[in-house]
Amino acid sequence: MLVRPAAPLLVATALIAAGTLTACGGGSGSDANTVRVSFKQSTDNQIKVMDTYLAAMKKQFEKAHPGKKVELVPIKAPDSEYYTKLQQMLRSPKTAPDLVYEDTFLINSDITSGYLEPLDPYLDKWGDWKQFIDTAKSAAKAEDGKTYGVPDGTDTRGLWYDKGIFAKAGIATPWQPKNWDEVLDAARTIKKKVPDAIPLNVYSGKPNGEAATMQGFEMLLYGTGSAGSGDADPLYDKGSGKWVAGSKAFRDSLGFVETVFKEKLGPEVSDALDPNLATRVRGEFLPEGKLGIDLDGSWLPQDWLKGSGHEWPEWSRKLGLAAMPTQAGQAPGKVSMSGGWTWAIPSKASNKDLAFEFIRTMQTKANAQRWYIANSGIAVRKDVAADPAYVKAQPGIEFFTDLVASTHYRPAYPAYPKVSTAIQEAMESVTTGDASVEKAADTYDEQLKGATGGKVVSRP
Repeated sequence: MLVRPAAPLLVATALIAAGTLTACGGGSGSDANTVRVSFKQSTDNQIKVMDTYLAAMKKQFEKAHPGKKVELVPIKAPDSEYYTKLQQMLRSPKTAPDLVYEDTFLINSDITSGYLEPLDPYLDKWGDWKQFIDTAKSAAKAEDGKTYGVPDGTDTRGLWYDKGIFAKAGIATPWQPKNWDEVLDAARTIKKKVPDAIPLNVYSGKPNGEAATMQGFEMLLYGTGSAGSGDADPLYDKGSGKWVAGSKAFRDSLGFVETVFKEKLGPEVSDALDPNLATRVRGEFLPEGKLGIDLDGSWLPQDWLKGSGHEWPEWSRKLGLAAMPTQAGQAPGKVSMSGGWTWAIPSKASNKDLAFEFIRTMQTKANAQRWYIANSGIAVRKDVAADPAYVKAQPGIEFFTDLVASTHYRPAYPAYPKVSTAIQEAMESVTTGDASVEKAADTYDEQLKGATGGKVVSRP
């Protein structure tokens, strides 16, 4: 379904474009009338959500801006390879596109490297910017106080559970655990009464990359101690500008992971450390009724929609949703982590003004709403979040949107990717049983010093 913006918005955009567009520099094959847009294309040939959306935006933009063209430059690669290829392109005006899709996970690394253009001069003149929620804006703001990307949605995380497995296990639904112990107790009950099912999936280890860090570890860490009520960041001390080492919160979170695998409540270790685990969870374990509880993200239904290649129209009847509780049920009682992607303009782009006009087209209320629904994303525009059509568009959207009030964002400073890798290694060592919680945490503390240039503060 193509949602078209109101005619006045198109006219206004066209008038602004006519009066402000300028050509900048001369990259390889640059054309003052063409905006080159690079984005991550799914490695699953069946899933073309982004391609379909951008094709519609290209058609709409070119119709509203006679004589202007959009060239889509997809990068088909897994996440890690996408980041590498994108950074290679950003280094030279000969290869830099005019607009790029940046994960908030790594945007600060590209900012620090000087690859991205601050967008404040554009944002100051864009009325719609006030509709974006502050937490989403902060995800693309650097330590210099400038904003380098426009978020196109966010995500939240919670517990997906199989109602059929719960029924067999005698666990009442709807289910909402009050603390970590109740999550583990449900998994133990499933193991005992439904032995052919995987009781609980918590992503772990280096093969799962940022999914292990964010869906797994940080969903635990940010629900510990005072962090559960938003009083302190358990990973990064903003007051001192240093990373936290030696904390009980870190050890408790590792302890949860250790318990899952020591008691055989999770997948077999070989499956848990399979780099394709996330694909198997969405395409096999959940649809085939093999997994009781999955600590995962709001975007899962994207894989189950018609035309995705993994259609599962029954998912909303078969699965239930619960918020991840804080460690001991302390306020606010639930926890979530949020990430998301942004549209950014490279510092070496040839047509920066034209690139921002394309952002404006994608981020009208109607077009943004279309993208959130197609991508199973969570709205970062207040006007979309309040629209009943968005709330009712897909089962689960209201649940995951409500978690935004309890969510946390990663401290995505330049050192974060190295910190994340150190977390994954600590998780993997307790998953395999190669290290105790204490030894894994001590190793992490040492790695943290190297990853952050010694910018570490101890916290009990």
